[in-house]
Amino acid sequence: QVHLVESGGGLVQAGGSLRLSCAASGSIFSMLGMDWYRQAPGKQRELVASISSGVYTNYADSVKGRFTISRDNAKNTVYLQMNSLKPEDTAVYYCHARRPGHLEVWGQGTLVTVSS
Repeated sequence: QVHLVESGGGLVQAGGSLRLSCAASGSIFSMLGMDWYRQAPGKQRELVASISSGVYTNYADSVKGRFTISRDNAKNTVYLQMNSLKPEDTAVYYCHARRPGHLEVWGQGTLVTVSS
């Protein structure tokens, strides 16, 4: 079983940067697709960025050019570098691991608050 632990959230001023980390347990990290989702108060959870088990990445239009997802398979960790943060980026950010037909796992979430 895979267990995910996010870190790196916090309070930042608009225009600032944060880097979120998601550490995964287990030995199959390199085979997992990894995603970052977020959920703002009163809104549905939305996909922010994805990275395949290889090198393919995908981003929501709202974060393209500002956020970068990456992974370090040696450290079983996926990252979300967030630059030029805006108040509308305020949300709980969740790490998500997937291997179709085998598993789907969520982290507990980390809060990002962007002040104006």
